[in-house]
Amino acid sequence: MPSSRQTVVRRATAADAEALAHLHLDVWDDAYTGLMPQSILDDRRDETEARVERWRTILTGDHSTVVAEDDEGLVGFASSGPGRDADVDTELELWALYVRARLWGTGVGYALFSEAIGDRAAYLWVLAGNERSIRFYERQGFRLDGTSDEHEHGLHVRMLRAGT
Repeated sequence: MPSSRQTVVRRATAADAEALAHLHLDVWDDAYTGLMPQSILDDRRDETEARVERWRTILTGDHSTVVAEDDEGLVGFASSGPGRDADVDTELELWALYVRARLWGTGVGYALFSEAIGDRAAYLWVLAGNERSIRFYERQGFRLDGTSDEHEHGLHVRMLRAGT
């Protein structure tokens, strides 16, 4: 991490909803520009207020969202919870993990991952072609399991990891 910035990982609160909604839009642009149609990324920005309200609802409920914050504000987040796939033996799913592009490779993503999942068995879905993310998850012990699912955002592939 850059020495001038102290990054803190903490549980998200309802007060983070607006900043988290804007972060979520920004990190999607960072991660997916060139991997999905630009119109999808642009259309998400038209729904900013609805996204803020959705985050308020998520963060006032029983959630597992952690954020990374430095002196410039929120720089990443991770969400995990009960798995939604009935055909997987593990009960934990990593729903989201995103970090601002300026902090890729600095350890912020790993810190968020460690807080959200740790060394537990888990699975996740990643956009096919997102090689940077796939390599990151492979370093954490995940392997592609051959399952894919087509979404409006593109083809997603599933990765699994046994507990360590």
